[in-house]
Formats: sequence, structure tokens, C-alpha cells
Amino acid sequence: MPELKNWDWETSEKLITDINEWKAKFTDVWEPYVSPDGEKIAAVVKTEDGSFTACVDGASWENTFEKMWYPRFGPDSRLTAFVSEADEWTVAVDGKAWENKFAYVWNTKFSPDGKNIAVQTQKDMLYTVAINGNPWEKSFENVTNYIFSPDGQRIAVNAQTTKLKEGDIFGFQEGIWTVAVDGKLWDKNFVNVWGLAFSADSKRVAADVRLTLYDYTIAVDGELWGETCGCVWEPKFSPQNGDVAAPVKVKGGWTLAINGKPAWDKRFTQLWHQVYSPNGQKIAAVVATALGKWTIAVDGSPWAKTFGDAVLEPVFSPDGKKVAAVGKDAEKWMMIVDGSMWEGTFDNIWQPIFSPNGDKIAAKVERNGKFTFIMDGQTSRREYEALWDPVFSPDGNKVLVRAIEGGKYYRRVVPAGEIFG
Repeated sequence: MPELKNWDWETSEKLITDINEWKAKFTDVWEPYVSPDGEKIAAVVKTEDGSFTACVDGASWENTFEKMWYPRFGPDSRLTAFVSEADEWTVAVDGKAWENKFAYVWNTKFSPDGKNIAVQTQKDMLYTVAINGNPWEKSFENVTNYIFSPDGQRIAVNAQTTKLKEGDIFGFQEGIWTVAVDGKLWDKNFVNVWGLAFSADSKRVAADVRLTLYDYTIAVDGELWGETCGCVWEPKFSPQNGDVAAPVKVKGGWTLAINGKPAWDKRFTQLWHQVYSPNGQKIAAVVATALGKWTIAVDGSPWAKTFGDAVLEPVFSPDGKKVAAVGKDAEKWMMIVDGSMWEGTFDNIWQPIFSPNGDKIAAKVERNGKFTFIMDGQTSRREYEALWDPVFSPDGNKVLVRAIEGGKYYRRVVPAGEIFG
């Protein structure tokens, strides 16, 4: 994401636009989306002649389209959307459509700086990815997922290389899937491939692979771990030394393996969504200590507090000293930090966000159809019709609030201590 220091952290409040006026101007106004810096809000709108375009801060794109959906802002605040003309689909960026057209496009992703925009494409019943409008030269029978590298210059995909006849179970078991990196296939095929990950230096790729109906392992740049197991989940690279960690199902339950060897002594009923701390010295993961008992384990040690419904992916503080996660019990969501519960339950909680120095934690929450913030265990009294994730200023002393009140979209910069007002 572009540097936060370049955003406006001085203007306390901006009324960006009155969305009520949009509804009077257009036949239909779809769900709004907000740019990362909060300066823009956009939605797909339907005009009087039945065509579609985007409305951004009250002004519509010059071009209109037969169909349009999935508007998304990139990290650099450019607006993208899928658009269709004459039954062909492509991507429009800030109102200008890519020249190349496809039978279908989906799953927009952005490089970290937003300069590269990618989508999955289908044309002539073959699948690939397109970056900034240019598809790979090589297409595949199917592409199920793809990821950008951390530097935003590379892409890896799960690719089906062989076409199967309907019901060809024997051909399936021979292996029809592999990984393509920048369009180049790994040398080996597998029964299944999923769970892609790039290393921090963007040079290596790991993936879950299924070797037979019953044997699973991790492949790194096409090379297999020496051990197989009953199942695996998505691998993750250490941000520091290039180690690869993945949950594996072994005798006695699930544990965490690093570079193919069990790294945790404990066995769990389930283990997934492992996350390295920024310095690579710790690993936190979602675990089930028994059926219906979900929690977080840090370096193999589970928290005492468990949840009956779910626990979402843990989040480390920037210094790696704290871990926060969202748990669900009896249909209510709550925040837990280092094993301690915050007060209050909610209908929904979004991912916790740490301040740059890790001393504050905030999150967007929903209760009774209204949205607000929680921070460090306290709930703001101010409620909104719509709200986006909070963003801390570089020094952590201010919070960017992007919210809709009374049909109007406001961008506010609030001192962190005043967020509860």
C-alpha cells in the first residue's frame, strides 16, 4: 500500500458526497465502496437508458456499459470494475476499459502498490490470468486460484493442464493439476493443488499437493517434502529465513510442520490459518483442542479460552509481542487478545488492526444493524449506517474514519483517544 504518511492526516472532517443525491439522479445505486485513503467513494449505478457506469464522489464515469459489477479500489485508489459490451467482458480502470476482451473475467487482485491489476479470464473455454489487460500467452483447462508475489511482479496459479472426459476417474488420479508461475508450469502434475504461497523475497512458491487419493504433502518450487500425511493445509513462508510451515494431519491429530518435520509437540483436532510474526520468531494458528473447542495456539501452546463456533485467523502486532483474534460463540462474535476476552459481544467483528507501534488495537463491529468501532476493549458510542475498517496514522495517534451517516459519506481524522465519543 502507498505510504500512509502521504495521506491527509490534518483535515479533521470532509463531507465527500451526499449519496441521497445519487439515488435521485440514477435509476439504481448499488453497494458503495471506499478507497483506502478515504478520499473516494464509488458505486455501480444504472442510468435512465438502462446502461451501467460508476459514480465516484457524485460524478459518473464518462463511459457506460451494458453490464457492470464488482467495483474495487486498488491500494493506489484507482477504481476497477468488470464491464461488458456485446457479451464480452473486460476490466475498466477509472472509466477506461482494457483493450483485450474475454468471455468472462473475475477475481480482481492488486499488487501491494496497486500498479499491477490482475484477473482470472476465460476465453474459448480456456482459462488464464490477465495482468493490466494482457493475458498470459499460455492458457489452461482451468485455473482455480492465483496470488501475487510480495513485490507485485510475479503471479502463481493453480492450473489444470489436462482435459478430462466426463467420469474419467483414472485420468484424474494420474494427476492433472500443477502450479504455473509467470506462465511457466512446474515439471510435476498432481491429483490436486491448492494453497499457494510466495516467499518474502518473491523467488519461491509453495503449495499443498495431493499425490494420491490418500497422500498429501507440500511442494516448494515443484520439489516435494520428504514425508506424506493424511492431509495438509495452506503453507506459509517465514518472513525471515525462508522456512515453510504448514498444518499436517498425522497420527494423533493435526500439528504444525516446518520444512517437512513436525515442529510442535502437541496434536490438535484441527489446525490451520498459521501466521508468522513479522520477525519470523513466532507462529500463531487457529486450533481446535477438541470438537467444538476453537482457540489460538502460539508456538504450539493453546490459549485457555475456547469458542464453540469459530475462531478467525490470528493477527500479530507489528513488534510480534501481541496476538489478536476474533472468536464466535453462541452466534455472537467477540475479540480476544493474548488469551484475554474484551468486554462486549457483537453480531459481527472485522479483522483486528494494530497501530504501527502495536500499543492500540481497533476493529469495525456491527450490532443491531449499525456499525461502530471497538478499541482496546472499549466500544464507541457513535454508530453509522456504513463503516469501513479503521486506519491508524503513521504515529498511531490518529484514526481515519470512513463512514456514512444520514446518507452522506464523511472522511474524518479523529484523535485515537476521541474515537469513543
